[in-house]
Amino acid sequence: MSDNIRIDKWLWAARFFKTRTLASDAVDSGKVKIGGDKVKPARALRVDDELFIDNGADQWDVVVLGLSDVRAAAPIARQLYRETAASIARRLAEIERRKLFREPGADYKGRPTKQDRRALSKVRGDE
Repeated sequence: MSDNIRIDKWLWAARFFKTRTLASDAVDSGKVKIGGDKVKPARALRVDDELFIDNGADQWDVVVLGLSDVRAAAPIARQLYRETAASIARRLAEIERRKLFREPGADYKGRPTKQDRRALSKVRGDE
């Protein structure tokens, strides 16, 4: 552990992103903010920094509790941050919303198959 950790490395170590490249790209594109401000991937992270993290699937508001540049098991990684109460409530509400209303394209991965295209054409009346 060190007291000077890059934000992209910390996001990877805290298991918000699967690779460091994905973490760096998210920081570059403004999906990770410190105190509401956009930052660069090389920005040094400090304890008690407030982060907003959007990895595409979920959004978190967290407070940094510890610094690490080593990716460890998930229970250890969760000790590096504390999620805010508002963030927890927002994520739980989003989970409930997803249970009640599934996104129409959620079942499709990639291009539709021939069978999927025929079903779509039948629904649209494109025959």
